[in-house]
Amino acid sequence: MAERQHDVRAIDAHGVIGDMRTCALVADDGCIDYLCWPNLDSPSVFTALLDGDEAGLFSIVPELPDARRQQLYLPESNVLQTRWLDDEGAVELTDWMPVQEKESALPRLIRRVYAVKGNTRIRLKCSPRLDYARAETTASLDGRSVVFAAEGQRSMRLVGSVPLTLEGATAVAHFTLNKNESATFIFGCAEDRQVMREDPERCLEYTLAFWRRWSRQSQYRGRWRELVMRSALVLKLLVSRQHGSIAAAATFGLPESPGGERNWDYRATWIRDASFTVYAFMRLGFKEEAHHFMHWVGGCLERSSDIPHKLQIMYRLDGGRELPEQELDHLNGHGGAKPVRIGNDAFKQVQLDIYGELMDAVYLSNKYDQAISHRGWKTAISLIDYLCDHWRSEDAGIWEIRSGNRHFLHSRLMCWVAIDRAIRLAQKRSLSMPYERWLKAREDIKEDIWTHFWNKEKGRFNAVLGQDSLDASMLLMPLFRFVGATDPAWLATLDAIKERLVCDGMVKRYDLNATPDGLQSEEGAFTACSFWYVECLARAGRTEEAHMEFEKLIGYASPLGLFSEELDARGRHLGNTPQALTHLALISAAYFLDRKLSGSETHWQP
Repeated sequence: MAERQHDVRAIDAHGVIGDMRTCALVADDGCIDYLCWPNLDSPSVFTALLDGDEAGLFSIVPELPDARRQQLYLPESNVLQTRWLDDEGAVELTDWMPVQEKESALPRLIRRVYAVKGNTRIRLKCSPRLDYARAETTASLDGRSVVFAAEGQRSMRLVGSVPLTLEGATAVAHFTLNKNESATFIFGCAEDRQVMREDPERCLEYTLAFWRRWSRQSQYRGRWRELVMRSALVLKLLVSRQHGSIAAAATFGLPESPGGERNWDYRATWIRDASFTVYAFMRLGFKEEAHHFMHWVGGCLERSSDIPHKLQIMYRLDGGRELPEQELDHLNGHGGAKPVRIGNDAFKQVQLDIYGELMDAVYLSNKYDQAISHRGWKTAISLIDYLCDHWRSEDAGIWEIRSGNRHFLHSRLMCWVAIDRAIRLAQKRSLSMPYERWLKAREDIKEDIWTHFWNKEKGRFNAVLGQDSLDASMLLMPLFRFVGATDPAWLATLDAIKERLVCDGMVKRYDLNATPDGLQSEEGAFTACSFWYVECLARAGRTEEAHMEFEKLIGYASPLGLFSEELDARGRHLGNTPQALTHLALISAAYFLDRKLSGSETHWQP
């Protein structure tokens, strides 16, 4: 596509809707500018967010140019409402994706626009551009609907309760709604009979009932309950109903720095997020989700049982191994941030920390849910034995650097966690294990960290072997119980992180000058690390400081309570959105801080 200028819709000016198979982003101007279909990791049909309106969008906009715009979720649900408020009129646009009885049912998108006050002219434009806007998409009228087609792609259909016309390959409608009148539009597969037959009112009632029934299972009654529950609802959207996996984020290609090259595809499941996922769902009372996720992880484990070094850092949502990276050169990127990538070549990297997060998840699942199977334990033995022989190796680290492998403290830490949790689990369940071998490896790693990653001159830890460097992943040291949260050695490290990586509650992952990662552009503060920092402060007994930093952080949430991957210096959102790890870290920090502020006993967690 040719270079062009267009108004960039801010990342944090979007809500997200979905059906646990895919998600759509809805901007506060009434535009759906991002949707992959039929699955979250399928090619996109609306891609305006990553290029311009010509790359596909679905907008419904009232002619109220001076109206105040507002978005909110219907209580305890993932049904989104966009509102326009003006002296001349008020309009509500309700967007949802029906939760269907069959997991295999094709997703549908329903939009209902309603005139609350006044008589208002409405403009509709629907222009899907199939296959990441690479396919030449045509449109044709078919009775009261419009069918969009492209060679080699599944055709899509838009049905409306008002007449639709065509402008090239775009469906349009201009109509007036009087007070208390509404119009409804359904978008889905051209072959899906329900697109033509759907009863929107009944569908909305069923979908709301599903979300509210699910939400009310929550056992969380502490502070910030609305924000915690919104995080849980976001995570539920990112969970694959069919597979049990959880996507790192709903999107691909959104930049970590404006106009920069740090643009990745997060529509996959990272093993690293495992323990945080299990912990968050368990603590809130959603055991079924934690169980299904661990079942998915178990499948990945079994496929690596004979070749432990083949355990990947990430998998496709269906458990597949291949995620080849491609650049979509025809897309200009969000705000001109290029290249736009799909797939992620980091799946080929060696990252030793994933064994720790994985075994911690297995340990938590055993502690709060179901006992590990005999077959599962045999697989765990294979993985831990492999780690005993390879924990000294260099790797790409938690941040997936592309400038060469190194010896990272975080990777050492998580090797220790993996062996420690395996030993604890074996003792708890009276499972057989090579006790002396594992115990020696655990102690050797601990000694290695205290000897080779301790900076005697600075009186704190180093993030990289032989370098005077700091990294926000070090915040996980007390959270995974390697070091006491009030140990002077750790407090000195925490203070150094505060001085060099923290600004107004926002935490950078690392100093790019000290730890070059092979990319040119800068990046924002990593939001998950910022919540880890809050929890570290609370654990260190600096409760008032933790409380203040937490309040600052939640002030950076979008108006809907959503978080993307990163924050810029103004606290605006950067990177893919909404990001699971951020919302997982928020839940953990809120849970611990609430108990600390209440004077309750605080429990162990990752």
